[in-house]
Amino acid sequence: MPELSLSRPAWLSPKVARTEVLGGLVVALALIPEAISFSIIAGVDPSVGLFASFTMAVVISIVGGRPAMISAATGAIALVVAPLAREHGMGVLVATVILGGVFQVALGALGVAKLMRFVPRSVMVGFVNALAIMIFMAQVPELIGVPWAVYPLFAAGLAIMVLFPKLTRVVPAPLVSIVALTAVTIAAGIAVPTVGDKGALPSSLPVPGLPDVPFTLQTLQTIAPYALAFALVGLMESLMTAKLVDDITDTRSNKTRESIGQGVANIVTGLFGGMGGCAMIGQTMINVKTAGSRTRLSTFLAGVFLMVLCIVFGPLVSQIPMAALVAVMVLVSVGTFDWHSIAPKTLKRMPAGEIIVMLVTVAVVVATDNLAIGVVVGSITAMVIFARRVATLVEVTSVTDPDGGQVVYHVTGELFFASSNELVHRFDYADDPDEVVVDLTDAHIWDASTVAALDAVTTKYEARGKRVDIVGLNEPSAAMHGRLSGELSGNH
Repeated sequence: MPELSLSRPAWLSPKVARTEVLGGLVVALALIPEAISFSIIAGVDPSVGLFASFTMAVVISIVGGRPAMISAATGAIALVVAPLAREHGMGVLVATVILGGVFQVALGALGVAKLMRFVPRSVMVGFVNALAIMIFMAQVPELIGVPWAVYPLFAAGLAIMVLFPKLTRVVPAPLVSIVALTAVTIAAGIAVPTVGDKGALPSSLPVPGLPDVPFTLQTLQTIAPYALAFALVGLMESLMTAKLVDDITDTRSNKTRESIGQGVANIVTGLFGGMGGCAMIGQTMINVKTAGSRTRLSTFLAGVFLMVLCIVFGPLVSQIPMAALVAVMVLVSVGTFDWHSIAPKTLKRMPAGEIIVMLVTVAVVVATDNLAIGVVVGSITAMVIFARRVATLVEVTSVTDPDGGQVVYHVTGELFFASSNELVHRFDYADDPDEVVVDLTDAHIWDASTVAALDAVTTKYEARGKRVDIVGLNEPSAAMHGRLSGELSGNH
């Protein structure tokens, strides 16, 4: 029987199951106002966002690669599909979600997840900090121009979540805060903005069906660019979130499976009339950091509880004060921000380039409201800074024989487009002797630009009747040089 006990899922343990169930419930409560808000951004009925959150969470809990991560309707996806809903209607939007899911499956199968290796740590830190800022900024409108009673409720919510864990961690503090503040507002008849003010909750389950669009080439041409943007934004946000959860939980997840799973979840979501989605960082942080969830059960139950709360307990859920949920998200944003990254002690030790990359990532994300654009721009900035740094490490020194018959140039460093462009100007073509040796023992050739530069050096010496020997090439460099030398035009 030991084999059976070893293969038993972790969530069957009563202690783990309790954590997962309560985590799923807190996430479901936090999902409702967000899903409704994102529906408004996308220009669709609130039920469209709620249905998307339900199907995304349930499907990804089964097919996804990162346990405990929450996927649902998100702001990034809402911004991508908003023009479609506005200009072409709901049918085209749903068709785009399905095609976007197909693109995600294809990209996942092609190994797009492996590109995550090229995201530097400084971009990751900038991503996390920008995310925390965005979560916080999204809550600010809920605290402006509201009845005065919102502020003591908000403060009470924060106090409960900070102090309650000191008494016990059996029940998640956010759940206690939401229940307590809801009870107080209902009992005292306090008039404050509630979840119900965001929009009507659905009263029945979604029904599957094909999108109401003509299946023609013209439709495909309309939706394909949006579907590709949808796929890339969704995958970027999901893979970055998965990497973040990996770091928090000190575990590894299958990013290829997550990419394909996101696609499958979006295809199902589209077939059920949802607006599509991807990983939700705020809700994932609630689930993983605040509630302590670690398995697929919490993700599955978040989706199930979401529909149960809407359909069965809709009237009660509608009365939850927004102040309670805003307090939860503010605390999540504070917990998500990497405060160590901006500590004076850290900034003093950190290379200037790393700080610039982090700041660029944060600035672009906050300016565009798009985490994917920030990550791409941050990564490109990091690559440029890295290329400049490596390019400056190339050194060229020369030693002339005592008899003056030969000169040996020692080249040290990584030779690629950024460093080899200056290589041509490091030789004394006019005054060097007739025999020139270029020693690359301590160098490495990375690209065609370097081969072209070496060809240019050789050509300049030969034009003056001098012979050049290139020696010391390691095996990969020799192979590249042998294959390309003399074949590249434009030698200078």
